[in-house]
Amino acid sequence: MKKKNAILLLITSLIVGLLAACGSGASTSGDGEGKKVLVMGTSADFPPFETLDTNGEIVGFDIDLAKHIANELGYEIEIKDMSFDGLIGALQTKRIDFVASGMSATEKRKESVDFSIEYHRSGEMFVSLKDSGINSIEDLDGKKIGVQLGTIQEEGANKIAEQMELEVKTLNKVPDLIQELKSKRVDAVYLDKTVAEGYIKELDLAGFNDPNESTPGMAIAFPKGSEITESFNKVIKEMQENGELEKLEKKWLETE
Repeated sequence: MKKKNAILLLITSLIVGLLAACGSGASTSGDGEGKKVLVMGTSADFPPFETLDTNGEIVGFDIDLAKHIANELGYEIEIKDMSFDGLIGALQTKRIDFVASGMSATEKRKESVDFSIEYHRSGEMFVSLKDSGINSIEDLDGKKIGVQLGTIQEEGANKIAEQMELEVKTLNKVPDLIQELKSKRVDAVYLDKTVAEGYIKELDLAGFNDPNESTPGMAIAFPKGSEITESFNKVIKEMQENGELEKLEKKWLETE
């Protein structure tokens, strides 16, 4: 009986050990070929960088970029859609392995996470209705503008509000901001330039560039000390040199 109990204890210990190994981190699971799965965080409301297609699938520039990098490095990717302002926290608690979500590599964010090299730089735009009469930053005095929570546009809008009478409204999703604009509940929306240009063309809106734009470019974010940062950098550099990054820009970012 003692021998039988010892065997059962050994089997139980082995099973517990295997389960612990499979659940010990975001990137430890694998498919049948033994590839590791990296969990990517994004906020799929930021076309053309990440958005939902008609089938509910997350697609866009950042998605193709991440998939290409992962394929080159021998990883699979699991994509988690979440609010933009929660992405940094998810990295810090290691619920995700990296973020590809049109995120600018600001000095403030670098205090909390590591970044890859930059892969794109857009700038910012203010978007308004065509009959609004808003054609410059000066025209925003006394107005209300919408920004996405947790973005560099929110930071920029708050700085502008220190210099003039300006009400800043924050929402989690860019499409909600556009709806606020169309419903005239805000006078303008402050967005990444590439995203803004897409909405201006699609919805026949007006817009103007932020003359003070000096924001850093977009980069992939990782938890502090991540072991995959340098390998991602290597592939991004290769894509810049071999034309793969340019192909993605033509596919997703260039408008006719």
